[in-house]
Amino acid sequence: MSNPWEFDSPLNYINRELSWLSFNERVLEEAMDNSNPLFERLKFLAITSSNLDEFFMVRIAGLKDQIKIGSNAPDNKTRMSASEQWDAALRRSSSLMSQQTKAWKETLVPLLQEAGLSFVSGTQLNPEQSTYVSDLFHRMIYPVLTPMAVDASRPFPMLLNRSLNLAVLIKSDAPEKEPYLFAFVQVPSVLPRFIELPTSGEGHRAYIFLEEIIRMHLSDLFRGKSIVSASSFRITRDADLILDEDAAEDLLEEIERVLNKRKTGDAVRIEVETGMHPFLRKVIEDWEEVSHSEVFELDAPLDLSFLFRFVNQGGYEPLRFPDNPPILPVDLRGEQDIFAAIRRKDILLHHPYESFEPVIHFVHQAAQDPDVLAIKQTLYRVGGDSPIVAALAQAAENGKQVTVLVELRARFDEEKNIVWAKKLEKAGCHVIYGLVGLKTHSKMALVVRTENGQLRRYVHLGTGNYNENTAKLYTDFGMFTCNEEIAEDVSSIFNQLTGYSSLPVLHRLRVAPWGLEEAFLAELDEVAAYSIEKGQGRVIAKMNSLTDKDLIQALYRASCMGVKIDLIVRGICCLRPGIPGVSENIRVHSIVGRFLEHGRAYYFCSGNRKKVFLSSADWMTRNLEHRVETLFPVLESKLKERVIEVLETQLADNVKRRELQPDGSYLRIIRQEGEERINSQERLYEWSVASVQESLHSV
Repeated sequence: MSNPWEFDSPLNYINRELSWLSFNERVLEEAMDNSNPLFERLKFLAITSSNLDEFFMVRIAGLKDQIKIGSNAPDNKTRMSASEQWDAALRRSSSLMSQQTKAWKETLVPLLQEAGLSFVSGTQLNPEQSTYVSDLFHRMIYPVLTPMAVDASRPFPMLLNRSLNLAVLIKSDAPEKEPYLFAFVQVPSVLPRFIELPTSGEGHRAYIFLEEIIRMHLSDLFRGKSIVSASSFRITRDADLILDEDAAEDLLEEIERVLNKRKTGDAVRIEVETGMHPFLRKVIEDWEEVSHSEVFELDAPLDLSFLFRFVNQGGYEPLRFPDNPPILPVDLRGEQDIFAAIRRKDILLHHPYESFEPVIHFVHQAAQDPDVLAIKQTLYRVGGDSPIVAALAQAAENGKQVTVLVELRARFDEEKNIVWAKKLEKAGCHVIYGLVGLKTHSKMALVVRTENGQLRRYVHLGTGNYNENTAKLYTDFGMFTCNEEIAEDVSSIFNQLTGYSSLPVLHRLRVAPWGLEEAFLAELDEVAAYSIEKGQGRVIAKMNSLTDKDLIQALYRASCMGVKIDLIVRGICCLRPGIPGVSENIRVHSIVGRFLEHGRAYYFCSGNRKKVFLSSADWMTRNLEHRVETLFPVLESKLKERVIEVLETQLADNVKRRELQPDGSYLRIIRQEGEERINSQERLYEWSVASVQESLHSV
């Protein structure tokens, strides 16, 4: 058995930033997987582009800030300094962007052409298309554009975060003083990024990029000038919010105050079109004060996230995944009264295989039910036109006591959440913004109802957000219950969040940051102790990310005591499996497929004792120490077995599963000849359909 102090070796860990980039590489693999329909492959490419934007805006920006202020403190696991991480992450990101470019140019563009879809340049237009583009430019594009010269009287302006621009090099009228003039044109985000062109051939559609149309007509913007060169570029800026919560009298006002800084933070990456004139590049680099390593030259359209919109065009159904509508759970089929159904037994939901509608119905029925006295709910990220927000507002207007905790600090959803908060307040809801210094990430809804002269509390707990849109794309668990101990715990947690009440000893739930990590450690220690004595310890833990050092070391200890551990970690994993004497009993799996694996489930088995928990929390230090998170047990044996079956099915996946190797790479599982094909996401949907069919036959 390894000594505990040996776990501290940097060789036992994988750097967080590089692990995240590895996840994005796995997403890019899906864009290159020819078993995926073409439009889905384009969507995966768009996801890698969007993900990388956020990585630079938050993670790279954070490292750069540390370097700037002279703080080079090492990562607590790999001991890499901030500058070492920054340098390694930039090199890996450069490689990833090169892979994106190659995927677009060499694979996906030819496949689009085979499907009758093409992107063309200005030189490839036929006369009819040229006339169409010219007319469109002068009618719809030219009036929106603002050409901007940069000289002594007109300094370089602040270009907005992630805006697409054209840098224009103009021949000077006085070359003896200066050879060139510099100007730029922002590509308007209010106009479509790609324009469909008229075509004569049936079954063929051609498109041209907006920036290409603008480039073709620069002489109309800079009349009388000789244009030498024009290239597109894009700046990514530091977008992480730094809130002074202790000094702020009103958190909402403080967030509104700092949101504008997100658009104009320091540059952390500049993407430029291949072939940009050296003069243009140097002007941009010098003005934005970036190093050469922060500039990335790309031989592909900048900002591939435009593909999200492209693949949402009508038609082309064969180029998409088949439509798999969510199934109404068996336990709720034919039920008009959701409270009656919950009284009979706990109900487990597994999205997106099963519909999110029951969650919406739960809040809607509570809003309309005359016997409901109060509703309390947390909101972290909600949909654009949320039916849950509408139901909560209606409940308040109906005279019910409605308390909503809106987490204003949900990254990149702050503005949207401010709008919801104000709407709910206007409707009469009591809106709170959580605790200073802590994001409220737990997913809870509590309904208090009077029944036969007594009060009964109904609860929904989940691993994912109350967002009907992402519930169709993310895999998550939810559970309805009216278990008295769980309901009392949820009431206590809400009292802690809304008032000055201290958290009592809870019956069934565990809450971060008040003991959740200790609860996980205790479960691991219990299985490890049992395994030493009986040799039958087993742990399966499914989460989005694993970074917490204390939990990683607890997993190492359990592994050394003979516990068989399978971790299903979608994204970041700092644990290094397969190290002799440290982690040889640990396997780490990652599933990247049609749906985003988002649910958190934890299974601890000591012989015949099986404990199953669901949670809003990943095993990350930020979740366990800086967020309000909930861990709740699955108590009914059938539901417990169902969660275990989901986990075991994912471990059997031989289509979309990758396994983390000791060297930090991921190896895709290859199905052996004659082996049954198991795509866990497809299999779980098929089971949901089959369960309904079986229930219909049994009636």
